[in-house]
Amino acid sequence: MAPTAIRLCCAAFRWTPVVFISAIVVWSYYAYVIQMCILTVDSVTEKVLYLLLYHPLLVMFVWSYGKTIFTPVGTVPKKFYLPHQDADKLMRETNEEAQKNILIEFARNSNLPVQNRTHSGAPRYCEKCRCIKPDRCHHCSVCGTCVLKMDHHCPWVNNCVGFTTYKFFVMFLGYALVYCIYVALTSLKYFISFWSKGINHNMGHFHVLFLFFVAVMFGISLISLFGYHIYLTVKNRSTLESFRSPIFQSGPDKNGFSLGKYNNFIEIFGENKKLWFIPVFTSSGDGVTYPTRTVDLDSDGLLADRQRWMEEGDLDSNITNV
Repeated sequence: MAPTAIRLCCAAFRWTPVVFISAIVVWSYYAYVIQMCILTVDSVTEKVLYLLLYHPLLVMFVWSYGKTIFTPVGTVPKKFYLPHQDADKLMRETNEEAQKNILIEFARNSNLPVQNRTHSGAPRYCEKCRCIKPDRCHHCSVCGTCVLKMDHHCPWVNNCVGFTTYKFFVMFLGYALVYCIYVALTSLKYFISFWSKGINHNMGHFHVLFLFFVAVMFGISLISLFGYHIYLTVKNRSTLESFRSPIFQSGPDKNGFSLGKYNNFIEIFGENKKLWFIPVFTSSGDGVTYPTRTVDLDSDGLLADRQRWMEEGDLDSNITNV
């Protein structure tokens, strides 16, 4: 009973950042719409203009945030999971080369489309999920499962950012940044007016002053984070891959999945330009297989021959060991 209670408490605690952000957004709506636009702004034209621009931006911000939170992470297909007999055999085996051969044989017999390897050249294996990891897949200790194209686990959305959620996450950062900039710019003159006249006991003034401070504070923190993920998008890297290069049969290559800036963008946001900035899923692929730079740019076939030679070398070594 105790472990269950602890798990429930931990699960509830993980929602704290989401509740905090949601509370900030709800309060900012009250401070901006009621306290500033309705009760502070004198010009009717200015009120209407502010509110007309504010609400579509708020909708896109909240929509993308909600999609990042509630979209399920991609799951590994069943064919990547080892049968109990093979998984038990792998766990009992103490020789690293023998473990490698078991994984290579299973991947070959199951026709698994895996290009990423460990340093020893074996397919990457998750001991907790008992499956061979698809390319760019990693195990999340918080979610307790392997996540397709895992970027990181974000406490602010209480979800993993990966294949199914990365577009929503980047849009959430972008719309949040624009939201903060818009609120800060439109409240700036009222902030200066209230601040220069001195602090009084008008609670409406406190709301507007604090609204400006919060918008600027969050805006500054979002600039670097949003800029970093735009950089990762055009480079076609995840956060994990930027710190540890994926290993291919030809060796580590941080740019192995990069197909050029435009194609990298299309892989995340899709080919339909009308849906690029709408929080609906449009990412290319199935989350399991990805085109690589080494394959797409190998027009003369030399690298492909090298990869085939290495694969045949692995097969020959397997036959010899058997």
